[in-house]
Amino acid sequence: MKERIAIIDLGTNTFHLLIAEKNGPETNILYREKQAVKIGMGGINQGLIKEPAILRALTCLRNFKKIMDDWKVSRVFAFGTSALRSATNGSEVIKKIRLETGISIKLISGDEEAEYIYHGVRSAMDLGTEKSLIVDIGGGSVEFIIGNRETIFWKQSFDIGAQRLLEQFQKHDPILTEEIIELEACFEKSLAPLRRAFENHIPSILVGSSGTFDTLSEIYCIRNGIKLTPDQSETPLTPESFHSIHMEIIECNRAERLGIPGMIEMRVDMIVVASCLVNFLFHKFPLNKVRVSSYSLKEGVLSKT
Repeated sequence: MKERIAIIDLGTNTFHLLIAEKNGPETNILYREKQAVKIGMGGINQGLIKEPAILRALTCLRNFKKIMDDWKVSRVFAFGTSALRSATNGSEVIKKIRLETGISIKLISGDEEAEYIYHGVRSAMDLGTEKSLIVDIGGGSVEFIIGNRETIFWKQSFDIGAQRLLEQFQKHDPILTEEIIELEACFEKSLAPLRRAFENHIPSILVGSSGTFDTLSEIYCIRNGIKLTPDQSETPLTPESFHSIHMEIIECNRAERLGIPGMIEMRVDMIVVASCLVNFLFHKFPLNKVRVSSYSLKEGVLSKT
């Protein structure tokens, strides 16, 4: 029996909508949409969703509701992540959204988020038998998963998302060397559990999930004349090309970054600190290959629904 479902990922920076039709074991993705809502802006480090952010969220979700109605969606799965789960007024915002749009949101833990991300990445690519370090850099949190095609060996969510880092550390544009040093000290301290997990499992491949990695891959592809298709679930990037792109990103101001072919408006601010995190991972851990998954949390939910 055919059924149309919608999955909404209410990220700290971006709200995503995915509409799919399920017919027994078959699933067909019909529609995708994303909007830079930035619900964490200005309040993420204070544990607060500010009023302008609430208004942006409501505007976006009213639009999503209209789209879902047009597609005759029968079931909606909406998930709140880092910004909503860490905000003191998160439950009030969720209630307001339900009252004004009819969309009920389920808050998920960082552990659940990591689990869904793994399943999303696994449905995008064959992870093989080697262990990979899967990384999803969100606005509020970053999820790390060590796994292969069969199983998850370790996973953890850290509250070092790009919006948090941007507001806490990057006070100048271009970012100063001193600010990068402070960022790296934060990574060194915050990611001690990742270091221990890495020593236990020794993954050799970095798998970037969506977001920042999509943009890095897009820049790489444009520079190398590689054409991507809209439905491509894995896109290319190399460690060497990343390092070249990273150096350009940290040396440019906002206007210059926006001029980089492949850069998009919704990523231009947070990509500096996000790229610094990726660079830290390459320097700290012996990762000799990078893969990019276009799929993330919402596709993971879809695969488990």
